[in-house]
Amino acid sequence: MKQLLLSILLGGCALPALHAQDNYVSEVWVADQGDGTYKNPVLYADYSDPDVIRVGEDYYLTSSSFGCLPGLQVLHSKDLVNWSFAGVAVPHALPPVTDTAPQHGNRVWAPCIRHHNGEFYIFWGDPDQGIFMVKAKDVKGPWCEPVLVKAAKGIIDTTPLWDEDGRVYLAHAYAGSRAGLKSVIAVCELSADATRTIGPSRIVFDGHEAHETCEGPKFYKRNGYYYMFFPAGGVPTGWQVVARSKNVYGPYEWRTVMAQGDSPVNGPHQGGWVDTPTGEDWFMHFQDVGAAGRLVHLQPMKWVDGWPVIGEDKDGDGCGDPVLTWKKPDVGKTYPICTPQESDEFNTNILGLQWQWNANINDKWHFCDEEHGCLRLYSYPVTENYKSLWDVPNMLLQKFPAPSFKATMKLKFAPIAKYKGERTGLVVMGMDYAGIILENTESGLVLSQVECKKADRGGTETVNASVPLKENEIYLRAEIISTGEKISKSEGGHDLVVMCQMSYSTNGKKFQKLGKPFQVKEGKWIGAKVGTFCTRPAIVTNDGGWADIDWFHITKE
Repeated sequence: MKQLLLSILLGGCALPALHAQDNYVSEVWVADQGDGTYKNPVLYADYSDPDVIRVGEDYYLTSSSFGCLPGLQVLHSKDLVNWSFAGVAVPHALPPVTDTAPQHGNRVWAPCIRHHNGEFYIFWGDPDQGIFMVKAKDVKGPWCEPVLVKAAKGIIDTTPLWDEDGRVYLAHAYAGSRAGLKSVIAVCELSADATRTIGPSRIVFDGHEAHETCEGPKFYKRNGYYYMFFPAGGVPTGWQVVARSKNVYGPYEWRTVMAQGDSPVNGPHQGGWVDTPTGEDWFMHFQDVGAAGRLVHLQPMKWVDGWPVIGEDKDGDGCGDPVLTWKKPDVGKTYPICTPQESDEFNTNILGLQWQWNANINDKWHFCDEEHGCLRLYSYPVTENYKSLWDVPNMLLQKFPAPSFKATMKLKFAPIAKYKGERTGLVVMGMDYAGIILENTESGLVLSQVECKKADRGGTETVNASVPLKENEIYLRAEIISTGEKISKSEGGHDLVVMCQMSYSTNGKKFQKLGKPFQVKEGKWIGAKVGTFCTRPAIVTNDGGWADIDWFHITKE
């Protein structure tokens, strides 16, 4: 089985069904109310820029993964409310595969998932490299290696459309930071097999006057019209636009079809339209809340005179407000409550799909010890110019799953006695981060609560409190609390204040706070994450110690 794991990491073929848990139910956030209704967000987690499709009676959702690996997590649902992990489309490495440094905020931006002629496709724009595509006959994999459809700088948010005449088109946006132009939508034509562009990009919509920062288009065809659903107005403050035309290259007329209105849901936009077997229409989109990232909402949708109306349109002006609760989609059946997996007992020979590393994966970082029911993390050297954990690729992290929760892990640290400076622990990671960290020092094992401000700008850690340890087995906890307050308008105004308090225990029952509360901050284009790591100084070049993670639990209490 160890050889199977190695082939998965090196060969690009994922077998995530080995560890999928469709029956997992979170303690901290469940959207299904159990009475035929649901609450938003249906996914209180950072599935940024979501896109969704229906294939028969099954729904699949993917989202931006940026530089985190495995990339392009794919979720599955039967009713658009209850979701579980189905697979990953990029299991081990993103091009260039030789690049092992963290790529914060780069790589996989706003993907689009489609199903055509019995195959799944996912397209995305890498803002520095161009348009990429992967495909598979089964959403669980194996997926092909990423194909560079078009080498270009600044093309993002790509979405294909297979037309009735066999031609294939692709809509996309531009990133102003790379292309020097934004607020426009363009269309180009692809080859029949969708592996390369066969014509130039033509701008078909200019949003500079009415819809600045328009981006993230999703391309559809209905009743002879080409429709583009796209967001505008910026991530925390924008709205949802739909444009339509009888000609793929325009001209396009437009309408604003959803905005915040009187709801508390800021910036409701960027997502995908999907229908049910019974003929209902729905729209999934995100809301940026700051530290926890971009959360996924489900909105009712209806067609009125050839235009979609998303959310609840109380005044009948064709522009809906987001709903917080609603009747569940009618999919013809009732399905059990489930949520994406969070807690992990590490009892299998492959990592759970909720986990992501900070960079292209090195198979020497970890061993899934199925026999002993633990995850062994080998200490891996930091870089010579190391400043903080922001620079570390072998950070094993997962998304925040709720406004408030507790993340607790049991670990046993086995550093090499002759070396000093090996570290492991529990971390809440963002552009600022905090951790409760074990280190083998000249004085023995020391447990410290640390924080690092402006890690993304070269900041270094500050130690807030430390205690010596006699034993190398310990329980570590991060308590996450959403205060309900919002950050001041000068700092954004829409972000929810989230605090973190670290604690530890030697028996797993009585926990002792260590250090001071920490205000959680998001990562680069992603929400904050929680997880673990194991490192050693760069000068240790032969072999090092390890940390055995017995379990990792996300709980309410």
